[in-house]
Amino acid sequence: MEVGFGVLGPVAAWDGAGDPIALKGPRHRAVLARLIVARRRVVPVARLVEDLWEEPPADAVGAVRTFVAALRRALEPRRPPRTPARLLVTEGPGYALRAEPDAVDAWRFERTVTQAASQPPQRALAVLEEALGWWRGPAYAEFAEETWARTERSRLSELRLHAAERRAEALLALGRAAEAVPDLDAHVAEHPWREDAWRLLALALYRTGRQSDALTVLRRARTLLADQLGLDPGPGLRRLESDILGHASHLEPASGSEGPAGRVWAQAAAAYDRTVASGTRARLESTVSLLRHLAVTGGGGLEAARRHRVAAITAAEDLGDPELTARVIGAYDVPAVWTRVDDPQQAADAVAAAERTLAALPEGAHPAVRARLLATIAVESRGTHSPRGPEAAREAERIARRLDDPTLLAFALNGAFMQAFEHAGLAARRDAIGAELVALSARNGLPTWEVLGHLVRLQARCALADFSGADHHAAEAERLAERNESPLVGVFTGWYHALRLAAGGASAAAEETAYRSAAQRLEGAGMPGLGRGLLPLALLSVRLRHGQPAQTGADTDWGPYEPWARPLVLLAEGRGDAVAGALRRLPDPPRDLLFEALWCLAARAALAVGDRETMERALAALRPAAHELAGAGSGLLTLGPVAGHLDDLATALGRPDAREE
Repeated sequence: MEVGFGVLGPVAAWDGAGDPIALKGPRHRAVLARLIVARRRVVPVARLVEDLWEEPPADAVGAVRTFVAALRRALEPRRPPRTPARLLVTEGPGYALRAEPDAVDAWRFERTVTQAASQPPQRALAVLEEALGWWRGPAYAEFAEETWARTERSRLSELRLHAAERRAEALLALGRAAEAVPDLDAHVAEHPWREDAWRLLALALYRTGRQSDALTVLRRARTLLADQLGLDPGPGLRRLESDILGHASHLEPASGSEGPAGRVWAQAAAAYDRTVASGTRARLESTVSLLRHLAVTGGGGLEAARRHRVAAITAAEDLGDPELTARVIGAYDVPAVWTRVDDPQQAADAVAAAERTLAALPEGAHPAVRARLLATIAVESRGTHSPRGPEAAREAERIARRLDDPTLLAFALNGAFMQAFEHAGLAARRDAIGAELVALSARNGLPTWEVLGHLVRLQARCALADFSGADHHAAEAERLAERNESPLVGVFTGWYHALRLAAGGASAAAEETAYRSAAQRLEGAGMPGLGRGLLPLALLSVRLRHGQPAQTGADTDWGPYEPWARPLVLLAEGRGDAVAGALRRLPDPPRDLLFEALWCLAARAALAVGDRETMERALAALRPAAHELAGAGSGLLTLGPVAGHLDDLATALGRPDAREE
């Protein structure tokens, strides 16, 4: 199990499935934080005692050992008794945390910011936005007063400010000065000693046609620096003021970075900024409309849209206007094709806000407003198995059909698709939803929803072994995506092409190569709900279909699929005695696009060790999908015909007709 650690906010740890690990009391968390500060180096027990207590108790050394033992149990719950710890190790006079470089968010943040300095602006912007999104509060938040944390907190805070400024610099280099202004304005207000931030803000204002505002900013910087720090502006700020007054040519964006469309955007944004007051309802609604478009532009845009969406909903609720809040929530009708959300907490927050707003809507509210809230609940509650999701989807669809509103119906059908997984074997139902989405969107000029319809049909036709049909929908989705600048579509069709190769009987080596290539598309795509653990799962599907054992190794990140992969990994490691226990603890898979695939993994392990109880569970769960390909409904991978798995289960159970019951 790969453990992740977070110190960019309150100290936290997560298991391989992304679930929080209970770290017990503040002393336990302090020990963990102190070891992370040491960056894999040994911290002597005596030093830990000094750092944990101003006046150590008599049994301080024993207490530290108790804390360490509890942390080891939490971080490595499956470690056999009396075997050495792999993560929190004893070495010499103390302890060290041997976390991998990517396992600690602060280490990952530092490396990402350093690498961004050598990357082109578009890539730098994407990685910096992702990295800044890892912050959950001040670094080592609960240890702000501890001497041992002070230097590291200060260093990370400085790096965070630097990253924010480099993000703004990337926006300027890309000709997106207007987008940089709001964040820079807040940045200098909070950190007035940052001369480079003042420089970037003035330059961004100048490039959006706001010369007077740019000069005002520089004068404000001069006053604040003098009043608060007793300093004069540095040469960079003084030179910029002179260059602005002289309209120096080098202040303009580099050639090619901002064409006519960019200039129109900058001028329109500047005009909007001047004429629509900050904090107005109109500005809030406009922001959400922008976020909707931002979400389909690529990984960085999707992550930024998710992050700012929650803030927009909070701002709307603070205004105390339920109908405004409903419009803000419902306007974010971003098509969703994957059945696992990227950020469960944000999704839960959106659902909770939608439910609160539904309850607060006045009786005279327009039905479309209510339907959008219901569709939001249906989409964002996917994978939770709450009965509220299907109920909300049905009600949203009824309202949309009654109103004869094509865009609203498309959103409602997205919710219906996300809730069409109550049991296995529903590919035909999802295909019908996709077909209606395609037809509805083509009639009404809704290209984004038409793309979704084709992707839904691609998945469904794969499940039904109709690969010629799936080829058609992949090609149509790619054509529409290219015309409408929707790069994320290529992530799904890229994986489909790897599945297509697998379904065509390619060699295991060729399939693995195709899947590794497809996985590269996930880098920076902003879809952790899709990407986490997907490549190992796809490679496992290849190995099993080619009669090979599961891949082994402690460094394999199975993500949320670990419980279903683990029994097969144990078999491959020759630990058949541990498989039965793993199968007894095995939960039912989430009812999503990989439901059948995960049950087939459980079935393979159960067959290998003769676990009749798991075989019966798998047989009952898979029987409705007897005419589908296991996992192919994802459009990403397959474990072959479900019928073959059912036959093996029925034979092993001594019930050859059981697959037809």
